[in-house]
Amino acid sequence: MKKSDVDLRNDVLAELKWEPSVNEAEIGVAVKAGVVTLTGYVDSFSEKWAADRATKRISGVKAVAEEIQVRLPGVSERTDVDIARAAENALAWNVWVPSDRIKVIVERGWITLEGDVDRQYQRETAEDAVLHLTGVRGVSNDIKIKPAVSASDVKAKIEAALERNAALDAERINVRATGSKVTLSGIVRSWAERDEASKAAWSAPGVLEVQNNVVIL
Repeated sequence: MKKSDVDLRNDVLAELKWEPSVNEAEIGVAVKAGVVTLTGYVDSFSEKWAADRATKRISGVKAVAEEIQVRLPGVSERTDVDIARAAENALAWNVWVPSDRIKVIVERGWITLEGDVDRQYQRETAEDAVLHLTGVRGVSNDIKIKPAVSASDVKAKIEAALERNAALDAERINVRATGSKVTLSGIVRSWAERDEASKAAWSAPGVLEVQNNVVIL
């Protein structure tokens, strides 16, 4: 059964209240035709990220317009040098990240990651390692992925991954690989399921781009 915008807004508010890393009182929620707009001010980029993730977990959410702004309290202020040093240490201490291939740039609290890795999970792990650091206002992930396998091999690996995933109905998702680009199409029940399909596609080695055309019903 399709949810009304009122029901969807209530579900988002309930999920934000349920999420321990989010102060729901700081965040405004508006819904129009299944598109959720988040507004307000939070004390950290980590909380902003968590609010976005919590909203996308809700069944019926078609898209999220994230307009939350980060206002760091005085105790959380850090110099760019301090943030850069903390980010470099976080990457170096993470076993999943080839830190020697990643460059950290910090400007006014905004971290930009550059360099190259072999797989998407390494790119995502690098971002996760720095986005929760104190003083961070935002993260731009410009890390590139080096292609390593054929399109047919990519397609086969993704299809196998979709079939193994208990959260997905693999028969309702189609995979097409052209070079290092993967296109997904089909129908799923929620944003979370759509996101799981994307994660499965990005997990294949050599994938540089995923176009997710999966529709939520």
